[in-house]
Amino acid sequence: MFTALTIAGSDSSGGAGIQADIKTMIAHRVYAMSAITALTAQNTTGVSGILNVSPEFVGEQIDSVFTDIPPHAVKVGMVSSASIAQVIAQKLKEYQAKNIVVDPVMVSTSGSRLISEDAIEVLKKELFPLATVLTPNIPEAEVLAGMSIQTPEEMEQAAQWIGEHFGCAVLCKGGHQVNSANDYLWQKDGGCWFYGKRIQNENTHGTGCTLSSAIASNLAKGYSLEKAVEQAKHYLSLALEDRMDLGKGSGPLNHAFAIAGNYAD
Repeated sequence: MFTALTIAGSDSSGGAGIQADIKTMIAHRVYAMSAITALTAQNTTGVSGILNVSPEFVGEQIDSVFTDIPPHAVKVGMVSSASIAQVIAQKLKEYQAKNIVVDPVMVSTSGSRLISEDAIEVLKKELFPLATVLTPNIPEAEVLAGMSIQTPEEMEQAAQWIGEHFGCAVLCKGGHQVNSANDYLWQKDGGCWFYGKRIQNENTHGTGCTLSSAIASNLAKGYSLEKAVEQAKHYLSLALEDRMDLGKGSGPLNHAFAIAGNYAD
């Protein structure tokens, strides 16, 4: 059985964060485990509160996973404080974690800020260099690269700068109005585009969490990074095409659109 660990915040409405990660991993037939960094009170309209877990307890959760069921891949999502970021980096180094996918979550789909400035600096210094791949969207890539991104060429430039600066692969996601649904993957031996059609669906809560968890699931199963991204992007597109409609704001995806079995009816 392939295994994966998600280290992220909890979304009380179930559309993003830990909940989206676990649903995605299950859909990929990967055994999902979690270390929760924060509790959030949120729904499809926004985030009303964040309660950080203590850094010590985040570390204890990670210890419990690695010392019993070592994960084949790790996804890191919402890390809202510098001290939590430091503990995560320390533990991933200690256990020599492999296939680390870091989604640099800074702002929720609804526009709520989820991370402090000092936490961003620790992520850059301690965590990003451990990543197999970073998965920033356009606004996040602009922050990390320190440049405006308006064109596909600028996506490539930003991804290359981020990758060379932090020593990891970078998937720059183009879903934020730059070039429809096309994403650019930079690796040290070259880059490639993943093309997709824009799906007319306003319900996009948790898309970033879902994509990064799908990539981690595919890496856990032994796929190359390019194949893992390709498969993950296909899964996300089909989940969007399902057009589930819940909530009053930007609703969640149907992560279970492809699940079938004895208990499906």
